Amino acid sequence: MKVLSFNILFFLLFLFPYYSYSQDKPVFLADSSTWVDSVMSTLSEAERIGQLFMVAAYSNKSESHKNHIIKLIEDYKIGGLMFLQGGPLRQANLTNLYQSKTKIPLMIAIDAEWGVSMRLDSVIRFPWQMTIGAIQDTTLIYKMGVEIARQCKLLGIHINFSPVVDVNSNPNNPIINNRSFGEDPLRVATLGIAYMKGMQNNQILACAKHFPGHGDTDSDSHKTLPIINHSFERIDSIELIPFKRLINNGLGSVMAAHLHIPALDSSKNMPASLSPNIINGLLKKDLNFKGLVFTDALNMKGVSDFYDPGELDVKALLAGNDVLLFPENVPKAISAIQNAILNKQITQDEIDERCRKILLAKYWFGLDRHHAIELEEIKDNLVNSNSVFINDELVESSLTLLQNYESILPLKNLDTLKIASLSIGDQSNSFQDMLSNYASIDFFQATELLDRNNQAILLTKLSKYNLVVVSIHLSNKSAWEDFQIKQEIDIFLQTLALQNRVVVSIFASPYSLNSFLFTNNFDALCLGYQNSVDAQEKMAQAIFGGIGFSGKIPVSTNHFDIKTGINTSPIRMSYVDLLELNINPIMIDKIDSIIEYAIENEAIPGCQVLIAKSGKIFHNQS
Repeated sequence: MKVLSFNILFFLLFLFPYYSYSQDKPVFLADSSTWVDSVMSTLSEAERIGQLFMVAAYSNKSESHKNHIIKLIEDYKIGGLMFLQGGPLRQANLTNLYQSKTKIPLMIAIDAEWGVSMRLDSVIRFPWQMTIGAIQDTTLIYKMGVEIARQCKLLGIHINFSPVVDVNSNPNNPIINNRSFGEDPLRVATLGIAYMKGMQNNQILACAKHFPGHGDTDSDSHKTLPIINHSFERIDSIELIPFKRLINNGLGSVMAAHLHIPALDSSKNMPASLSPNIINGLLKKDLNFKGLVFTDALNMKGVSDFYDPGELDVKALLAGNDVLLFPENVPKAISAIQNAILNKQITQDEIDERCRKILLAKYWFGLDRHHAIELEEIKDNLVNSNSVFINDELVESSLTLLQNYESILPLKNLDTLKIASLSIGDQSNSFQDMLSNYASIDFFQATELLDRNNQAILLTKLSKYNLVVVSIHLSNKSAWEDFQIKQEIDIFLQTLALQNRVVVSIFASPYSLNSFLFTNNFDALCLGYQNSVDAQEKMAQAIFGGIGFSGKIPVSTNHFDIKTGINTSPIRMSYVDLLELNINPIMIDKIDSIIEYAIENEAIPGCQVLIAKSGKIFHNQS
């Protein structure tokens, strides 16, 4: 009997490793530092308060904005900056300038959920987290975290306000949605840990957001105070799971959400970010979180509509937050906090404890030996061949085949097919260009505003083809764009499917599938998640079998269950960037120059050069 009990216990520990009693400390608390003690001894009480502020900075604003930031650094000794819109070199130059104005190096943060391109121009954009949620190989997410950490370090950034570990269980969520890994809390946790470790193993602090969970809201906390009416049991079993698991794996920081959750704090209009029950109680005491706690931006309407600057900052500290993000008025806030100390609402010791934690993080970042950012390094290496390769891997691994009647995909027996490609919506022709590499295809385009007259004309034109490859392209401008497919398009496609064999590819959120009345009329249905050039090119290859489908849909829709996805194997050659194969582009330039010389001198009338390696075509030029 004792042996049986031991075996059962061993099995449970093996099966549920996250429920062990051990908990990793936040990475920056692993160090104790004489540097922190020495810095603390030099700071006045007001300067220790100043360290708790992280102010919004931009690299695309005027000289007056720059001077305003310098004044906050010099006069109020703020502890950090959160950079928003701008460009990499402009931001790096400003970071060097701002760091030169302070005796204690600033802690620099950014929202880089899909890489620093979320805020900066001229940088490669990795997929949104919903797209990543379709990927089955978590090592790819870890590699993305490593690469984002590398880019952050080049730019002098120390904290990435990622990953988003909100469980997006509401298809109509206006602010999380594509920013979430999906609706399965265990899967969200697994991918969040991979992303977190990729960064923190490379000395960029992760910040899980938005505690205690922003995934089941139908309003935007930038504009109002969303209300979540779930029970504690529901929140504990879904929303809190990712936070618990990341905390148990050494999470460095958490961002508190501006949400009203009566089950956790029934005080009227009480945001979670300002609630002692939720921050000091649930997060710090119950979940035993020892890392940094950031408020969400304090200028957001979810809190700023209810409290004035100063009063708001004091309430945030009383709730248990360590860092006050995006304060609207730093001088007023510092004065209010000093008054709160005098009135014994909060003690100087509590301020000092938070200041010390921030300094420990700064020590972990290496700010005790701070040096200026190398601008040439940014120019040469911010985006390199590995950045491109990782992005390609992520996009390729996300492509999801949801429906595949009679195994129509990948397309076979091309000599029996008369193929048309119909592209609907906002697209760059990358999808159709890649399709043309595999077969002779006639191309058609249509806007989303396809009226009945034009539908009839198009149906007549397409009736002479025995296969139509339809692609629907919705805006890829941001993760918040509308993902609804217009009813006119749905009606047209249902009609088209009655007269043609149809393969439909959707370059939009998986929730766009809910726009269809039916999907079972389509011979195949593929999901590309985003309307990027990479997704379009990879999808075209997958349809012809240049690459395989391997993704699983990370949310449930009206027509498909979560984790639906059909795997296929390659049957043809694929197309890749030559950098992926470490091919020297100079060699290709030499080949092209020889051909051009021969044509110019009429040695040959023309030529096509196709070069492949290991089944991958990396140069195809006519």
